[in-house]
Amino acid sequence: MSDRQPDIIFFMLDQLSAKWLETGLAGVVGLPNFKKVISAGTYFTNCITSNPLCCPARATLATGLTTRMHGVLQNGFHLDPQIPTFMQALQNSGYRTAALGKVHHHPHWESLAPDYRDYGYHEQHITEDARGGEWLDWIRSEHPEHASAVYSTIWARDIPEFAHYGPAGENLASQISKQPRLQGSYELPFPEQICQTNWITAKAIDFLDGENPNQSLMAHISYVQPHDPFAPPCGYRQYVNLDKIPLPLKAEWSNDPLGPTCFRSLSQKSSQEGHLDIPEHWQFDREHYFADLAHLDQQLGTVLSAIEKRGGLDNNYLILLSDHGEMLHDHGLRSKGEMHYDACIRVPLVIAGPNVLSAQIVDEFVQLEDIAPTVFEIADMTIPTPLSMRLKLEHKTFPGSSLMPLCKGLMPSDWRQHAYCESYNNIDSNTPANWARTVRNKDWRYTLYPHEQGEQLFHISEDCDEQYNLAGNNDFNTVKRELKDLLLESIILQDYPQTPRSRFAYDVH
Repeated sequence: MSDRQPDIIFFMLDQLSAKWLETGLAGVVGLPNFKKVISAGTYFTNCITSNPLCCPARATLATGLTTRMHGVLQNGFHLDPQIPTFMQALQNSGYRTAALGKVHHHPHWESLAPDYRDYGYHEQHITEDARGGEWLDWIRSEHPEHASAVYSTIWARDIPEFAHYGPAGENLASQISKQPRLQGSYELPFPEQICQTNWITAKAIDFLDGENPNQSLMAHISYVQPHDPFAPPCGYRQYVNLDKIPLPLKAEWSNDPLGPTCFRSLSQKSSQEGHLDIPEHWQFDREHYFADLAHLDQQLGTVLSAIEKRGGLDNNYLILLSDHGEMLHDHGLRSKGEMHYDACIRVPLVIAGPNVLSAQIVDEFVQLEDIAPTVFEIADMTIPTPLSMRLKLEHKTFPGSSLMPLCKGLMPSDWRQHAYCESYNNIDSNTPANWARTVRNKDWRYTLYPHEQGEQLFHISEDCDEQYNLAGNNDFNTVKRELKDLLLESIILQDYPQTPRSRFAYDVH
C-alpha cells in the first residue's frame, strides 16, 4: 500500500433502528456481513440520533452541528451549503469524494435531481425516496420494459417536477398516474439487478475500483432502504425466520393521561375498549423489513470486497450507521419523529479500521454530532478554528467529540453521561404538540411535550420495553425533577459552541 491517508467509506442505511438490527442478528434473519463488520470493529450500542428525521439527522452528520446550529429543524428544509462540512474539509486535504445514493440535503419537492457538489462532493450518483433522477433515467433508457413497474413504486407522485420532467420538460406524471400505486409492504415488481439498492452499490463499486489506488477516497454510500415502504426484491423473504419475529410492544400510552396527544393521530387502529389493536399485517411488515436487511447485508458484502482490493479494513475505515430508527408497530406506532422510544432514536453505529479495537462493544452514549470530529481525526486533519467578525474565538468548533479514543479502548474522563434528542413538526403537522424534547441516560428516559401535551418517564434499566410511564407517579418526583433540570441544560447547550452559519466561518489556513 502507498503512504496515502486511509479511505473513509460510509455505509449508511435509512430508517434502520439499532433495535431491529440487533433483533435480526439474534436469529430473525441471517446477516453474515453485518456480523463481520461488527466483529472487525467497535459497535456503539447507545448511539442516539439527535433529531429522528432524515434531513435533520443527515445535516448533523455532514456538519457536526446540532439541529438548531445548522437550522434544518425538520424534513423539507434545505441545508445551507455555506455551512462547512467534513466533506469539504476532506476535499481540501486531498481526498476524492463521492455521494452515492441518498443524501437528502435538499427537500424531495425541491428537486428530483439535486446537485450536492457544493457540500463537498467531487462526484455524485443520486437516487432518493422520490425515485426520480439518475436511477429512473437509467431504467427508462436501459431497461424500458420495466419502466411501468418502477412507476408503480413512486409514492410521491404530486412532486411538480414529474409534470415537466428532464431537459425536455416531459409530462412524466401522466405516465406514472396510469400505473396503480403499490402501497404498504410488497416485493419489488421488477428484477433485483435493476433496483435502487443494487444500482447504488454498483455506482459505489465503480467509484472504489475506478480511482487511483494512491488516491485517498471518501465514499458516502447511502441506501434508501429499509425506509418504508418496506420493499425487498423477490426471494429475500425466505431468509426471514417468521417464528422468531417478536410481537409488537403494547401501546402503553393509549389509556395514559400523560400519554403524548400527538400519538393518537399516528396510531393505526383502536379497539372498542380504547386499546390499540396489533394490526393484522404487523408480521407481514416486519418480514419485509427484515428481508430488506438480508438484501442490504448482501450489498455490504460487495462493498467489503471492494474495500479489500484497496487494502482492507487494516488500512481503511468503514463507518456503518443510520440516520434514525423505525417504530415498526411497537407501541402501536409506525415511522419515526417525535416518538422517542428506543426503536426510533437509537441507531446502529459501527466503526472499523486501523487502530480500532475489533469485536469491541462500547455502551457510552454517542451521537451523530460525533461523526464529523471523528472524520477529522481519522484523516489526520486539524479541526478548523471558528471565526467571528474577523476575531478568532478560542472555543470548541464542534458540539461533539471524536470517537477514536473510544474505538481504541480509551475512556475520556469528561465523556457525556447522557444523550439528547429533539423533534419539531413533521411535514404534515404544524403544532408544538410534536415538539418532543428528550434526555436519556443509562437508567432513565425523560421526554416532555410542550403545552401539557404529554410527559414520559421510563426507568429503562428496569423497563427496557418502556411500558410503564412514571411521570405521574409521585414516588419519582425527585428523579423527574433532576431529569427535567438536565433536559433544560441540554436544550440550552444545543446552541454551544456558536454556529458557523452566516457571520461564522472556519479559518482553514
